[in-house]
Amino acid sequence: MPTRVFLLSPARCDGKRAQVLIRDAAAFPLAQRVRTEPGAPLGEVFSFLSGLYFRGKLAYAQHFGLKSWVITTNRGLISPDTMVNVEHLREFGCTDIHESDAAYRDPLLRDAKAIAASLSKNAQVVLLGSVATGKYVDILLEVFGDRLRFPAEFAGRGDMSRGGLMLRCVDRGEELTYVPIAGAARHGRRPPKLEPVKVKSR
Repeated sequence: MPTRVFLLSPARCDGKRAQVLIRDAAAFPLAQRVRTEPGAPLGEVFSFLSGLYFRGKLAYAQHFGLKSWVITTNRGLISPDTMVNVEHLREFGCTDIHESDAAYRDPLLRDAKAIAASLSKNAQVVLLGSVATGKYVDILLEVFGDRLRFPAEFAGRGDMSRGGLMLRCVDRGEELTYVPIAGAARHGRRPPKLEPVKVKSR
């Protein structure tokens, strides 16, 4: 059984990049793929919608994790390899992510319980996403309790900084520090800016 799994917060499906992707006139390859069967992998689509942040989460989870799931607005937790189409994206964009919204909460609880049952008691469940509010944490803590962790280095960082940090960790082969969410300080001072990535000379 896996000893550590990752849960990735979703990309926005109602923002400007989503509108670019799902508009009828869009002709670039990814837009065409989400309009035809079988669609495109969720991880690839969310990487386009979110850019650096989700791309960093996905690369990090794939590099260091044995298994990862993506939080969605209305389908609970699904694999980043799940194929999605334009109708799925429109549905994702119509549901609010709020801990009190049953359309979001119930599928997430259902899948979190199923995942918890498949893990060893000592397995860590690492949330790669915001812990500043209860939209993810309040629901996931109900199921995973002390097993739910988050990277301590996320505190005080914005989305872009987190994405850049995770990509650097992948390049260096160094994992972040995972701490229990229960009882942890979820806010912190903004850390120094990341150093620019040095371009290797050929």
